[in-house]
Amino acid sequence: MKLGFQLLLEEPIGNGLHWVQLGFPQQSTTIALVEWLQEMPAGSLQGLILESEDLERDLNDLRNKGIDIARVDDSPRGKIATLIDPDGNGLLLHQNKK
Repeated sequence: MKLGFQLLLEEPIGNGLHWVQLGFPQQSTTIALVEWLQEMPAGSLQGLILESEDLERDLNDLRNKGIDIARVDDSPRGKIATLIDPDGNGLLLHQNKK
């Protein structure tokens, strides 16, 4: 899990389908990956925003793990880095202005 996610749960839910739940260490928010939503194929997720307290540190960590950073933009509310996961899903890292 190059982005730092931990596998929290992976189990079959019947009919050959699986429930996979990921999370970050010491965080209460999790992400569930599902197979049954045919209208959402791999690469269709866009706009998931993850908050960062230190964007440069997090970006360096991700680069060291082999993650490509598409771009980093300044916005009125802070900096936003755009990442594309191996399935083509768009993820954003955001750091509020200090």
